Amino acid sequence: MSNSNKKVLDTLVSRTKIYLAIIFILLVYISIKNTYMIIPSIVLFVLVMLYSYYTNNKRKNEISETIQDLTLTVDSAAKTSLINSPFPLIILETDGNVVWKSAKFTSEFANIDINTYVKELSVDIKNEIETREGNTNQDIIKQIEIGAKTYRVVGKYVNVKKNKKEYMIILYFIDDTENIKLQKEYKDSKSCVGIIMVDNYEETMQRLESEEKPQVIAEIDKYIYEWTDKTNGVLIKTEKDRYIYFFEQRYLDRVKEDKFSILDKIKDIDMKEKIQFTLSIAVSNEGVTDKEKYKSAQAAMDIVLGRGGDQAVIRENEIYKFFGGRAQEVEKRTKVKARIVAQGLENLIKESKKVMIMGHSNPDMDCVGASLGIYRLAKTLERNAYIVIDNKASALENFKKSIEKEAEYEDVIINKEVALENVDEDTLLVIVDTHKLNYVESVELVDRVKKIVIIDHHRRSADFIEKAALTFQEVYASSAAELVTELLQYVEEKIELKTIEAESLYAGIMMDTKNFTFKTGVRTFEAAAYLRKCGVDIIRVKKWFQSDLKSFNKIAEIVGKAEIVNNTIAISIYEEKAKDVNVICAKAADELLTISNITASFVIGQLGEKVCISGRSIGDINVQIILEKLGGGGHITLAGAQVEGMTIEETKQELINRINEYFSEIGM
Repeated sequence: MSNSNKKVLDTLVSRTKIYLAIIFILLVYISIKNTYMIIPSIVLFVLVMLYSYYTNNKRKNEISETIQDLTLTVDSAAKTSLINSPFPLIILETDGNVVWKSAKFTSEFANIDINTYVKELSVDIKNEIETREGNTNQDIIKQIEIGAKTYRVVGKYVNVKKNKKEYMIILYFIDDTENIKLQKEYKDSKSCVGIIMVDNYEETMQRLESEEKPQVIAEIDKYIYEWTDKTNGVLIKTEKDRYIYFFEQRYLDRVKEDKFSILDKIKDIDMKEKIQFTLSIAVSNEGVTDKEKYKSAQAAMDIVLGRGGDQAVIRENEIYKFFGGRAQEVEKRTKVKARIVAQGLENLIKESKKVMIMGHSNPDMDCVGASLGIYRLAKTLERNAYIVIDNKASALENFKKSIEKEAEYEDVIINKEVALENVDEDTLLVIVDTHKLNYVESVELVDRVKKIVIIDHHRRSADFIEKAALTFQEVYASSAAELVTELLQYVEEKIELKTIEAESLYAGIMMDTKNFTFKTGVRTFEAAAYLRKCGVDIIRVKKWFQSDLKSFNKIAEIVGKAEIVNNTIAISIYEEKAKDVNVICAKAADELLTISNITASFVIGQLGEKVCISGRSIGDINVQIILEKLGGGGHITLAGAQVEGMTIEETKQELINRINEYFSEIGM
């Protein structure tokens, strides 16, 4: 008898017992009141007992027969549904042994070796069962490709032996091919929005002859239209140097494979003056509407322009993928932006009661020089200002000896703990020489302050600080010190730099240009000339960069151990664990570039829990793109990275992999 039958009958018996108990109590009460009723009551109760027994047995048999008939009918219907299921059905054990399969299953997979798929599926489900620890309430849902079709496999599993973990699995195979095709078609038909801009259009056009301009414009338009036609895209020229580009997402992979060949095609346009045009391209598929995708593409374009142009970026699933970017940054001749930023910075400082100035962790002379320049601006505007610097910075040993002689800065240079204690609602935070959140001296300070200004010369990365009220990021500049020097010349108040401040700014420019060799433009020399007028002692500045004999020998040893990869790239390892690891690595990378036939150099060292990499190039190889793949950044000729969770040897191998990847991307 089934459990359901037994429950029904038990309920019937229990109710009868209750009725008999009530009758018994009533008869006892009557007999106590009237003693002559004792015998009739006993006879009556016996008769009631006999009648109840007879009727209960009769009803039990009737109910049992009815339930049994119903159960047989349901079981028969279930079995019929199972056998004649419209979906392929299989019952198997977790070891892949097939217990039973429906006729539909046999006919569906008649021409396919289904056993291989079933075994793989059973192993996968067995592993899943073990992770669920025998919980059979959860459904099995899988997707599997069999032949040319895609099936959604759904089902359940039951434990066939209570004391042993042996399971029986029942699976339905639902053909989901058409549904998946529709989903793919829906996804592919969504639009991607791109923005294409000609870099420095006005400045470049001014250098062309009048008769050459229409020809060049027509040629640029022709190449761009031809390139967008490959994706059946729609191109709209909204301005003389700007295009909006729409295409379906099905062509996005083709665009990636093409690696934006249009970038090189535009650079190859032949002109008498040998002027090179470059493009900046931003593509996005993020957003529900085309308007949202256009805004996302605009944000991506800001990053491209912040990286110096001559490259493309695709923003997809909140991830940026960059292409190109092998041309040197073009120096901008106009200083209009510097003047506008100077006025904006001056207003922000005046609106604040306190100014905190902070650079990147483990600061160098460029970072410190720029900080001192902003400090003097804030003090000139009669605001309290503080510079947040890690006192353990090993790159500043010689400079510290000079600034310690200046009493004014004793309470000005503070650590991040003191800065966090003194920050308030009216504090302005000026970040110099970095724009990446994970590179700043104190992330907590960035989170705490509401007003932020960023002054940086590095190519923009995807993880930039987004909540800045004012950003002055010019990749053409040699250094943050150069940018700050320009700003000081355009504020309304007359700035009188102290000698050590001017020398710090000069030292920052000198360090990042490697003694005015790399990334040195007209404006670099203009900034240096202005600082020279402020009383810079060049001999004292040079002393700040002097190395002792021990450090020089370390650098020579690193250079001597260098390995050459890809014919012209030098890689070396600094194995000592010291506080000045990053300084030694940087100097060794610079020294390696003085060797003939070396076009790029990388030096790896252990910096605490992290592994640091210094990369240098003479311009033929973009070390910034290579190190960006390892979480770093910088410029074409000068870049760095800090890697976590890997040993020095693992980092070296990963660096070699990224170098090879770089060459495969540029087709070399």
